[in-house]
Amino acid sequence: MTMLNWYKESDSNQKKTFWACYAGWALDSYDMQIFSFLLPVIMATWALTQTQVGFIGTVALVVTAIGGWIAGILADRYGRVKILMFTILWFTFFGVVAGFAQNYEQLLVARTLQGLGFGGEWAVGAALMAEAVSAKHKNKAVGFVQSGMALGWAGSVIVATVLISLLPPEWSWRVVLWTGVLPALIVIYIRRNVKESVEFVEKIKKNHNLIEKASIRSVFKKEHLRSTIFSSLLVVGLQAACYAILIWIPTLMNERGLSSSSKIVTILIMSMGAFAGFMFTAYLADKVGRKQTLIGMSILSWIVTVVYMLIAMNQYITLALGFFVGFSSIGMFAALGPFLSDLFPTHVRTTCMGFAYNVGKSLGALSVVGVGYLSTSIGLATSIGLFCLVAYALATLAILLIKVRPHAQVSVMTYEQTQEV
Repeated sequence: MTMLNWYKESDSNQKKTFWACYAGWALDSYDMQIFSFLLPVIMATWALTQTQVGFIGTVALVVTAIGGWIAGILADRYGRVKILMFTILWFTFFGVVAGFAQNYEQLLVARTLQGLGFGGEWAVGAALMAEAVSAKHKNKAVGFVQSGMALGWAGSVIVATVLISLLPPEWSWRVVLWTGVLPALIVIYIRRNVKESVEFVEKIKKNHNLIEKASIRSVFKKEHLRSTIFSSLLVVGLQAACYAILIWIPTLMNERGLSSSSKIVTILIMSMGAFAGFMFTAYLADKVGRKQTLIGMSILSWIVTVVYMLIAMNQYITLALGFFVGFSSIGMFAALGPFLSDLFPTHVRTTCMGFAYNVGKSLGALSVVGVGYLSTSIGLATSIGLFCLVAYALATLAILLIKVRPHAQVSVMTYEQTQEV
């Protein structure tokens, strides 16, 4: 199969790196998404308001920017693999701690600290995978890694639904959070099997006296600032639209009278669409280019979103179209990691990628509040459609203004080849 040729041509270390990053991304998504399904149970158990539980979710997203920035700096200084393991252990530990929370304040602190790990894992994993494979396969490899998000999303729906239905309310949400201990097993695999990025070792360790060390100031340096600003705006646009869709879809389904079982089926169909979208986007980016792919998928995402939100359809057509909502609005992120990795040199790559992605993610999350506020006057479906129009327009403009480094497509050596040097 053509789409899997990149995997067949990979050496053993590249394959191990792929599975480590894939599993880390899937479990990151699982831990992040599963909390949204627990909100009704937690609200009922502790008699919390929507504002209180909403604040927990918002704070966790906001601190991902800090976590991504810090983890990026550490990964550029000390290596991708070590920091990848650390971020996975971090969000696993505080996810388990959250399950032991005895009150609202303790849960807020635990989820806030857990958010730091979520922010760090994406940038480090994306950079590690991008550096592990040759340039001609970078899009497919990183795109396939990010398809783990769809698997984690689907898993969170199934696990949360089953456990909440089987266990008493006061225990169900705790047990669901404790299932997040699974990432710890991935760390054991990474520690035993995954080698450090060859590009990092060759360009950083052997030239540590000739290049700048990554720091908080790196993202604001003149040579990186333009890419930092426009890549952040790109992520703001993509994430704003994505959050507007993902967070408000359950409420929209309520307004349209869908049953609980239909809601679960809809989310699972969207997650399957997202998985297919990751595959398609990863392949297309290698064929026509990352910038062109992101622009095309942004336009497709807005068209599909407008149709889904504003045109009345029966339940079965709505379910089917949900596949294409996931395919376009979520699947397009497969091209984002490789695209961002090309914007910054190796010695500050995860620092700048982590900053751009997580700042964009945090600011994009504000669309959730914006949609809710605007929906009171123009309706929820119209509000989501309008936010998606503005968000995808912003993303497209940012892409057009970004300049890719001319030497970004240079291939890297395989791990085995470096052993011969």
